[in-house]
Amino acid sequence: IIMDGNGCLYGTVTGNHCEIKHKFSVELPKKHGRGGQSAVRFARLRVEARHNYVRKCAELATQHFITGDRPNVEGLVLAGCASFKHELNKSDIFDGRLKAVVLKIVDTSYGGENGFNQAIQMSKDTLANVQFVREKKLLTDYMQEIAMDNNKYCFGVRDTIRALEMGSVKTLIVWEELALTRVTLVNPTSKDEKILYLSQQEIEKGDFQKDEQSGVTLDVTDKIDFLEWLADNYKNYGASMEFVTDRSQEGAQFVRGFGGIGGFLRWQVNWSEMDDYLGIDDDDDEAWI
Repeated sequence: IIMDGNGCLYGTVTGNHCEIKHKFSVELPKKHGRGGQSAVRFARLRVEARHNYVRKCAELATQHFITGDRPNVEGLVLAGCASFKHELNKSDIFDGRLKAVVLKIVDTSYGGENGFNQAIQMSKDTLANVQFVREKKLLTDYMQEIAMDNNKYCFGVRDTIRALEMGSVKTLIVWEELALTRVTLVNPTSKDEKILYLSQQEIEKGDFQKDEQSGVTLDVTDKIDFLEWLADNYKNYGASMEFVTDRSQEGAQFVRGFGGIGGFLRWQVNWSEMDDYLGIDDDDDEAWI
């Protein structure tokens, strides 16, 4: 929450992605009034305006950061270049459930979006620690799900995309440095379309553009960074998305052993039975792209 004398901004940070949820501006009376007003009356109006502003900030904080009776964020950072952030934190109007998750209060040189970016930089260590703990728990739960072997998980690009398209992914887990490109190809003769997820080396080799059966060169109609595409589209599949790093032991195992992408499923999916049904051979390289 970035607060100063000009307005308030609410934003969230997940991994390397930050999002502005809401912002509003305010015009507060300056310390000194113009002539013609009683100093006492002006001071009272000024205190009243500040109080109303803090009240509005507190109410909007509850609106944006509380869902179903609990905070929807791991922690809060209060920031800004005036004393408002301290007033908000001390205020009785500020929701106690949010007060309990305030991690840090920082002084920034700016308000608004510049202040948001500055607050992220200044809170890096605190945020990284929260993210690290959260990531360890998420991946430990994921590994336990796999160990139970109840088919309510997926990993690897192929199965995760198939699970997304089926609407069965509840939580999508993605390594924040997964370097793949989503490429859409069209056969100029048959007009058949196919989508591949390729590494930079595979793109540079260029073999993917050749149709194996007909030898026709396929047209590239779209090319987008896979993480960018996921960030724009995961909600359309009814999933939530969590970014993880490879800095924890669990994170490194997730990247090395599971391809840096996977998820928890809403219902059981037996991938080997599905492969048999679709006639996909596990040794077929094309199928794993």
